[in-house]
Amino acid sequence: MDRFQELTAFQAVAETGAFAAAARRLNLSTASVSRAVAALEQRVGAALLVRTTRRVHLTEAGERYLDDCRRILAELEEADASAAGSHATARGELSVTAPVLFGALYVTPLIVDYLTAHPQTTVHAMLVDRVVSMQDEGIDVGIRIGDLPDSTLHAVQVGHVRRVVCAAPQLLARVGTPDHPSALARCAVVMASGVSHTKDWRFTDGGKPVSVWIEPRLTVNVNEAAILAARRGFGFTRVLSYQIAAEVAAGELTVVLQRFEPPPLPVHVVFREGRKASAKVRSFVDFCATRLREHPALR
Repeated sequence: MDRFQELTAFQAVAETGAFAAAARRLNLSTASVSRAVAALEQRVGAALLVRTTRRVHLTEAGERYLDDCRRILAELEEADASAAGSHATARGELSVTAPVLFGALYVTPLIVDYLTAHPQTTVHAMLVDRVVSMQDEGIDVGIRIGDLPDSTLHAVQVGHVRRVVCAAPQLLARVGTPDHPSALARCAVVMASGVSHTKDWRFTDGGKPVSVWIEPRLTVNVNEAAILAARRGFGFTRVLSYQIAAEVAAGELTVVLQRFEPPPLPVHVVFREGRKASAKVRSFVDFCATRLREHPALR
């Protein structure tokens, strides 16, 4: 087995955490993958993996080697594509991550359209409400909402969203529309822990910070549940503007306290390779940027 196959097998085992799972990914036998990794470890003269009965873990040397392995294999793939004259053709598997609700509402439809336009590609989408380490989990492209920390990732801003307070029209007709954030302390509130991690809700008033302590009557861990409760007229909730764009347009929810909203949050498409990005990454980033910038919910 050549060195390329050894590197490919090692990367697959490291990313899946099991020889059997790596074998399924590569369409090889488990024994072939095991032999390839053993040959690689013998070649480099160091143990790269620790095998247990349940899972395979990287050694310290293996963690360093995995970074180099990913870079080498990516450069080989790019070199092959360029030599074959297909540098500008998107092909292969693309891994994408996005927040759950944003991914369902906005990213999944454009992924479907991208796959239709690029028949030689496949996409694996990881929709999770946490910041995924793109390097550690082998993610090609991510959608991030909020200010970006300093990192080596390349970013393209595609819009922004707001943290908004909303309620159903029937609730506002019954209790009135609050004219200041402090009024929320006396209202029935549904808190979505995915958006509000604390009961101390922050606003601004004429450029000055305003803080209101909320005692929610209902706390849920997914935004969809908070939105449903608000639509039913149970109480006020705070979510991101894109999450209720359809409900606001349909008249099912009304945004209140708009002049007290904190600054909007940027939305970025992030990726790792920059100018050396493969054709599939470059084309998908461009596709996402164009489509998301056109979306009224992100303006």
